[in-house]
Amino acid sequence: MNPTAKPHQAASFWLFIPLIILIVQVVAEHFMGRIWICSCGYIKLFEPGVNTPGNSQHLADWYTPSHIIHGFLFYGLGWLVLRKGSFGQRLTLATLIEAAWELLENSPIIIDRYRDSTMAVGYAGDSILNSAMDTVFMALGFLFASRAPIWLTIAIALVFELLTGYLIRDNLTLNVLMLVWPVDAIKAWQGAL
Repeated sequence: MNPTAKPHQAASFWLFIPLIILIVQVVAEHFMGRIWICSCGYIKLFEPGVNTPGNSQHLADWYTPSHIIHGFLFYGLGWLVLRKGSFGQRLTLATLIEAAWELLENSPIIIDRYRDSTMAVGYAGDSILNSAMDTVFMALGFLFASRAPIWLTIAIALVFELLTGYLIRDNLTLNVLMLVWPVDAIKAWQGAL
């Protein structure tokens, strides 16, 4: 028997679990009544509109950088709480958190909160495709953070935040702030776009 077989099998197992979590996320969203793709009937690589019916419905949109930053942050979290854990164990934790957020984000309570407290006036939730891609982009951010120097990961996160803040008046920081503690002045500024 090969002595390296067990560690390799364990690593493969922990890399397989995030895929299972993604499948569970997709199935759960289907049972939540989410639509598979944009109701427009086609799939775009990127939806350039922010307050449009196509936002959060296609493969990528202006909120994709936020999900990549999730991956950066979850890589850091995994490093903190699973110091002796494998890459696969850390990715599993990250995928579990992201999938849980995607399910919560597409629940009526959060959709209504977005409509009331943020610039997402007509937000109806993500398509299943968009939500699954959000999790994939998080995983890509996680992978990048695992390979890149910390300074580069932080620099890219700052560029993403500043760029989307400038272009669409929203980003991960503003999104979280407005969801948790809405500020009328920020909502007015975002609505003036």
